[in-house]
Amino acid sequence: AMPKVNFILDPDVQEEMVRLIPPRKRSRVVNEALRKEFLRRRRELATQRLKEIRQKTGTLRGREIVESIRKDRARRG
Repeated sequence: AMPKVNFILDPDVQEEMVRLIPPRKRSRVVNEALRKEFLRRRRELATQRLKEIRQKTGTLRGREIVESIRKDRARRG
C-alpha cells in the first residue's frame, strides 16, 4: 500500500485542482509535479556545485584540455 501524506494547499491552488483535475487523477498529478520539482532542485544543486568547482580550479584553454586528456589516457593506459 502506498503511504498517505497530508498537506495543506493554498485555497486558490485547491480550487483550481478541483476544477481542472478529475478526483481519481489528483494523486498522479501531484506526484508528477513533485518529481519535476525534485529534478529542478537537483539540477540547481548540481549547477551550484559545478560553479564552486570552477571557481576553485579555474578555466583551461583548449591546448590545456587536450594535454590533460592525453596525460590521463597515458596514466590509465
